[in-house]
Amino acid sequence: MSKQILDARKMLCPLPVIKAQNQIKLMSQGEELDVICTDPGALHDIPAWARINGHEVIATQQNDDELVITVRVGA
Repeated sequence: MSKQILDARKMLCPLPVIKAQNQIKLMSQGEELDVICTDPGALHDIPAWARINGHEVIATQQNDDELVITVRVGA
């Protein structure tokens, strides 16, 4: 299983979600994507999008002004 990283820093809603969606389309089930972002709205938007689309947020981490949201690709 591989883990990929998406740099969505300095992007405002809805761009982090759109970029994550586009990246996950290229990935296989079970792979993980770390989305690094600075938009605090992504902490709500990405998990909501993941839940609706059958993916799973397995971790969230905040480092100063950056958020790292880890999504496991679902079906």
